[in-house]
Amino acid sequence: MTGSSIWLIFLLPIFSFLIITFFIRPFVKPTSRIAGYVTIAAIGTALFLSLRTLGTVMAAPGHELVIPEITWLTVGDLKINVGLMVDSLTAVMLVVVTTVSLMVQIYSLGYMQHEVPDAKPGDRGYHRYYAWMSLFTASMLGVILSNSLLLIFVFWELVGVCSYLLIGFWFHRPSAANAAKKAFIVTRLGDFGFLVAILVLYVNTGTFNIPELQEMAIAGTLAGTTLTWAAIGIFSGAVGKSAQFPLHVWLPDAMEGPTPVSALIHAATMVAAGVFLVARTFPLFAGSVTAVTVVAVIGAFTAIFAATMGLVMHDIKRVVAYSTISQLGYMMLALGAAGLALQHEGRLTVEIAKAATAIGIFHLFNHAFFKALLFLGAGSVNHATGTFDMRQMGGLRKAMPWTFYTFVIGGLSLAGIWPLSGFWSKDEILAVAWDTQKLLFTLVMITVLMTAFYIFRVIFLTFGGEYRGSHGAHSNGHLHESSPVMVGPMVVLAILAIVSGFWNVTGGFNAFMGHGETQSFISGLFGIFAHPLPWIASFVAIAGIFLAYAIYGAKWISAESIGKTFKPLYTLFYRKYFLDELYENIIVRLVLLKGIFAGLEKIDTGVVDGTVNGLANSAYDSGNTMRRTQTGQLQLYGLAIGLGVVAIVLVLFLAG
Repeated sequence: MTGSSIWLIFLLPIFSFLIITFFIRPFVKPTSRIAGYVTIAAIGTALFLSLRTLGTVMAAPGHELVIPEITWLTVGDLKINVGLMVDSLTAVMLVVVTTVSLMVQIYSLGYMQHEVPDAKPGDRGYHRYYAWMSLFTASMLGVILSNSLLLIFVFWELVGVCSYLLIGFWFHRPSAANAAKKAFIVTRLGDFGFLVAILVLYVNTGTFNIPELQEMAIAGTLAGTTLTWAAIGIFSGAVGKSAQFPLHVWLPDAMEGPTPVSALIHAATMVAAGVFLVARTFPLFAGSVTAVTVVAVIGAFTAIFAATMGLVMHDIKRVVAYSTISQLGYMMLALGAAGLALQHEGRLTVEIAKAATAIGIFHLFNHAFFKALLFLGAGSVNHATGTFDMRQMGGLRKAMPWTFYTFVIGGLSLAGIWPLSGFWSKDEILAVAWDTQKLLFTLVMITVLMTAFYIFRVIFLTFGGEYRGSHGAHSNGHLHESSPVMVGPMVVLAILAIVSGFWNVTGGFNAFMGHGETQSFISGLFGIFAHPLPWIASFVAIAGIFLAYAIYGAKWISAESIGKTFKPLYTLFYRKYFLDELYENIIVRLVLLKGIFAGLEKIDTGVVDGTVNGLANSAYDSGNTMRRTQTGQLQLYGLAIGLGVVAIVLVLFLAG
């Protein structure tokens, strides 16, 4: 596998974006599917090259490839190189991003065909959609491949721009436009911390190169307060992109974009970027007990915090969105807990620090497939019912069997039911939490119960019972399965949601990441239950499923009565802890607009403008006064000259 082939993984979606933007959009009719085919061909080829890269990295010494750097910019003594960092983490992420993106692009051929026909004549929304999706995928691939924090930041911001464009794809809808602005602004808050961290690291080390920074952190030349604040700054960027508390508020509103966009954002691109960033720079975090503690605590709290809101939402996409925030909390917890474990061990190398990320990245790997599947399933039922409101669904199991069975597979994997993929990575996170901090373990175990409950609440409300919708063309008699071009990617993702976890049944994934040893498949598949923890976690997940069935399936318990009994909690969860009101009404409108900004406006108008205007007026008035002395009468000028001469003589006489 040559360096040029690996560069192509990133460049192919870029070429797709350029071709669509400059050749297809201006010259091809808006109803043509050619933009979709170009994108699919580019990303499909990138997936093939990513799989080849994965095989090459597996066979390489130390599971790492050396790719020569290219000089990008030279300004005086400053020399910035562009290079690729191709190791086990890169190889796994390349496969995740290209696989999910390819499935999403194929699915979009059917989904967007029904979304764009009502566009105005001359509108090129279909081509615009695929152009931005190509750029979105390329930006994430750039983040994954870069070996420099500076270059990562460039692609990091490009990911943010693409998310803004795609969330606000239907910009004529005020809700979509506002959601896009909200996502862009909120994530910028975290990105500011990331930028500060990059500058702090460069000032103290003179390099942006990630391997060099990792070596310095391990050697202790980069340590103390500088390392801690740099790591927390990097984490703030991850908090914004991966929607961790308190910067999580943009993600549920991002559902205003097309459903395939939601699938790509939530499964493989934007939100995965934050987890990847922490994993990529993990040796820096591992050198600071404060930094890894912050990561673990924020992750665990976010997991249970987001799960509570997923319990009560009626919009199927929002439930899955809160599930994403919660699962990202799992991943952050895994990385933070691994860092705490390394602190206790007291020995640290770059290889050990990289290997410690295996558990969190394995969950990211599995989560990408079943979460993309759940979002695409939500889009499928929306096509049949015309709504995302689960109160207007029900009874879809018979009308949409392919969607039903694939969605159930995704739900079981999310709940962590053996032997689906989610079980294997969730169990490892629980184990590392148990070994490092019992309180964090307790929070995560409660989250396991809530996760199983809310995803099967979705399944029972959407596919069980009788159809409750009655509006328009989407009546019970018109319900039908989605087209094969939409069902096909869902089936592929369902298969991956079943089998992807088997990569680590023998310990193969952990060994590939540099941690652990392999074992036989049979002992790995069944031997895990020799420890009580998997039994406990499975029992808790099954209890959550049973509780959802009792309330929404068999209806032994009234959901309305539970809502009335726990009305304060229900209101708190449904109103999202009133954080939107806190941010928008108090912080933005009251503190910023009416407080700080209004005060700055008064300083600007009263002090700055007042000083400038006062000086100008004084100059004008003095000039006006002098102008009045110029009468044009010669006798007055002669008198003034005479008086001046007399005054000079008197001064000289008195001085003498």
